[in-house]
Amino acid sequence: MIKRFIIIVALLSTVFSAAQEGTSSPYSFYGIGLTNFKGTVENQSMGGLQLFSDSIHLNLRNPAAYGRLKLTTFAIGGSQQRTNLKNDNLSEDTNNTSLDYLAIGIPTGKLNFGLGLIPYSSVGYQIENRSDQTLSRLDGRGGLNKVFLTAGYAITNDLSIGVDANYNFGNFQNKTVIFQEGVALGSRIINRTDLSGFNFNFGVDYQRDLGNSLRLYTAATYVPEMDITANRMRNVATIAFATDGREQVIPPDVNVSFADENLTLPAQFTLGAGLGRPNKWFMGAEYTSLQASAFNFNSGTGPQNSEYRDASQFKVGGYYIPVYNSLSGYFNRVVYRAGARFEETGLYVNNEGINEFGISFGLGLPAGTNFSNVNLGLEYGQRGTTNSGLIKESFFKFSISLSLNDRWFVQRRFD
Repeated sequence: MIKRFIIIVALLSTVFSAAQEGTSSPYSFYGIGLTNFKGTVENQSMGGLQLFSDSIHLNLRNPAAYGRLKLTTFAIGGSQQRTNLKNDNLSEDTNNTSLDYLAIGIPTGKLNFGLGLIPYSSVGYQIENRSDQTLSRLDGRGGLNKVFLTAGYAITNDLSIGVDANYNFGNFQNKTVIFQEGVALGSRIINRTDLSGFNFNFGVDYQRDLGNSLRLYTAATYVPEMDITANRMRNVATIAFATDGREQVIPPDVNVSFADENLTLPAQFTLGAGLGRPNKWFMGAEYTSLQASAFNFNSGTGPQNSEYRDASQFKVGGYYIPVYNSLSGYFNRVVYRAGARFEETGLYVNNEGINEFGISFGLGLPAGTNFSNVNLGLEYGQRGTTNSGLIKESFFKFSISLSLNDRWFVQRRFD
């Protein structure tokens, strides 16, 4: 057990180093950045559905799912994304690699617990604007992370409830550099925002056998609106560029600290239902209502041509297993997953809604004993539009995760 905890601590250190630049999207300029976390690879491969839960996988979107765990479960996942950014005139490709989550679920009976870390959102953009004889460059980096503690309780074999307590922390740094043609010196403004605070996620999971080996799956989650603290600092300087391209500050520069502000994280409600035959197939659909109009934060400087409005999100997906207990054919035991999603982010720029859609596929590969598995996922998606001078993003995302199961609490009997 001690060795396991040493490994977890080492992996946590890796997450901290990787969590801050998980995107190259110009839309990460707005709000708290681009939301990276779409669930485990198992969830993502079914269109992002958080509806399905069982006894051997973690579901990091619905805390009630922990009530169904029978084995101690470790989960770690990461992804590689290649994105094409395109407007009416230009096209550019970017690559980003990130570690997406690290978590453990511990069953103790009817009341089960979980702990983990999620790099929830990322800021990472480089934007250049030319207007007459003025050149402005905007750069941003950072992200918001969540450490969570989960409790899930199985009221009956059919019904479970749960709650996540999330501690949010992170920072964003946004830099704006402005130069006039023919002028040797320019101006630089660096805004840094440190975020910290708690929010909660409540969940319920209800499954019922219908006969003929069919099972009904229903689930709901609710994230109430919550304020966290935003501490802002600003550095203003006159700069020149050295021959090697580095910025040189011309003294004096000015540091400004602002009073702490409240950042409102919006409420979110999700409801889903599905039908399946355990260990054979499952199909489900899900709806999410995001009260994004309550969001009141812009992490950068620049034109304030954006706003947040309430949003809706839709997901469908499922899986199929040919013969889950096959002894002769490995690929008969593989889980084949697929799904699709359409998501309004709630962000509007130049009065254009910035929406996402994605089509996903995945495999769950059995590995070792105790139902451990390696999960692979592939998603093709699009975000944004080229209307009103904006940017459309097309991306391929490859994800991989390990779901490792073990028995920690075994009662031994001696004669």
